[in-house]
Parts: sequence; structure tokens; C-alpha cells
Amino acid sequence: MKPISEAHVAEPGLAVVDIAACDDQTAFAVQALLAGRWATASADRTTRVPGEPGVRLRCYLDVRQELGSHQ
Repeated sequence: MKPISEAHVAEPGLAVVDIAACDDQTAFAVQALLAGRWATASADRTTRVPGEPGVRLRCYLDVRQELGSHQ
């Protein structure tokens, strides 16, 4: 994965989330859970690192923009 850019964490409330999972389906399910709560720049594909188990996926969140009430 590329290094995290300063722009992605330049302000409080911005976050970069790296997901490691056994398969694509699980990684995308976790991303969907995050996207259901906060504004999310979602990834459309996972990556595999040779010699490491599973897949990786990176998404970018803005937790200042909560999408629904979870009270």
C-alpha cells in the first residue's frame, strides 16, 4: 500500500483505516459497516502482499460526518 498522505489526516476527525481480512468478501463487509456510519472514500479492490496471509484494503473516513443516528 502507498504511504498515508498528510492530507488524509490533516484535521481532527479524518482517519485512514487499513483492513486486513482472510478474503475480499470479509474486507468489503467491514468497509461497508464503516461506510454505513461515516462519510467514507471506499476502495473498489483489495491487495495481496506476497508471503502474507489474506488481503488488505484501505479506506478513508471523515468521522465528523456521521450518516445515521445509532443511539
